[in-house]
Amino acid sequence: MPSQPSWVKTRQTRYGAYAAVYILVVLAVLALGNWLANGHSKSIDLTSNKQYTLSDQTKKVVGNLKSEVHLYYFDQSAAYDRARDILDRYANLSSNLKITYVDPEKKPDIARVEGARAMGDVIVDNGVKKETAKSLTEEELTGAIIRVIKTGDRMACFVKGSGEHTIDETGRDGYSTLKTALEKNNIKTQSFSLLEKPEVPKECTIVVVGGPKRDYVAPAIEALKTFVANGGRLIVSLDPVLNLPPPDGTLGDTPNLVALVAEYGITAKGDVVLDMSAASQMFGQLSPVVGTYGSHPIVRVMQDNASVMPLARSLEVKSPAEQLFLSVGDSYAMTNPKLPIHEADIEKSPKGPFVLGAAATIGTGDKAGRVVVVGSSDWMSNFILAAPIANRDLALNMMNWLTSDEDLISIRPKEPEDRRLNISTAGIRVLFFVSVIGLPLFVILAGVSVWWKRR
Repeated sequence: MPSQPSWVKTRQTRYGAYAAVYILVVLAVLALGNWLANGHSKSIDLTSNKQYTLSDQTKKVVGNLKSEVHLYYFDQSAAYDRARDILDRYANLSSNLKITYVDPEKKPDIARVEGARAMGDVIVDNGVKKETAKSLTEEELTGAIIRVIKTGDRMACFVKGSGEHTIDETGRDGYSTLKTALEKNNIKTQSFSLLEKPEVPKECTIVVVGGPKRDYVAPAIEALKTFVANGGRLIVSLDPVLNLPPPDGTLGDTPNLVALVAEYGITAKGDVVLDMSAASQMFGQLSPVVGTYGSHPIVRVMQDNASVMPLARSLEVKSPAEQLFLSVGDSYAMTNPKLPIHEADIEKSPKGPFVLGAAATIGTGDKAGRVVVVGSSDWMSNFILAAPIANRDLALNMMNWLTSDEDLISIRPKEPEDRRLNISTAGIRVLFFVSVIGLPLFVILAGVSVWWKRR
């Protein structure tokens, strides 16, 4: 049998070497891709409201875990994928958060020990304390983790009896939405009256004065002053002074309360701030938009977030107080304006920006009191907290600073947006004719045209 020419052998060897190199390159690419997928997975959230991006608060809370926290998800094995979408993002934030998926039917002992009652339960356990997330949402999951890692009771006490906004009122002017948000963030709530007994209850960590319509009597003012002097935490929301038609009468005329906050370096001016910028159109010109945030820990993370202060009065700040936020430059301070407001009246008024919120630390050491004053009381009401603005974050950041939980000051999870597409009957008919009749007919005609040209 004749031997093959040398050039054939050389070509076969060369092709064999090429094939071997190609195989090695493919295997290397596959190995690299597998390594990246397992330990270095990255994703990009292109949704408009960052639906698949965890909030700053979640990143801060989970990322700063100092000890192991176990999160148990109880459900049937076939349903695990539904939970992994969000829980895997939590697990990537910290090695101290351990995610365990448990089928209660296969491992009933774990379900009993952790207290799982139904399929879909999520229980957070740090070995000392357990909390249940009511749903598989970021707000519930992060809230449960916060409640587990934060020890000690925190109580926000809301003053009632002088026309303040109340946490039991569910209408647009109530504070019930704030109450719910506080309790999800491990701060309990209750109401008390300074008229019945001019004394702050011992269990109160924070006292909230939410826009009283009637001024406080001297014993009530003295009770608040004593509370702060002993290391208490106080937030006062004031209304501007307005003379309204009956039956409302004069609004915001509380000289005793104004004199109290003045002792802390915060003077409430007798005006109302009018916002003439385009940004205020959503809520009206009597609802100034915050234009600038200060450098205080409460607002340091708020710089790119919009908040609104409906019916606000301006504040004058001196030591020991610090500015929190100011109105936009295109705002004006008017004294008891008459509606409708005329342009000539606006031009005669002082122009902004004006301070709308301030904070002060009273004293030093562990017994130092903390005070926050805002020149609006509607800014924490239900209809404002339900709006797509940052008032809810601002309110909770204030509460966390007042309770000395500065590590929780952040931007929190947002509610998913309702982005349903509403189509009219005429629109549905157009879609039907275009998709069911128009497109198939176009394809048929295009085919007939090609056949006709080629026949």
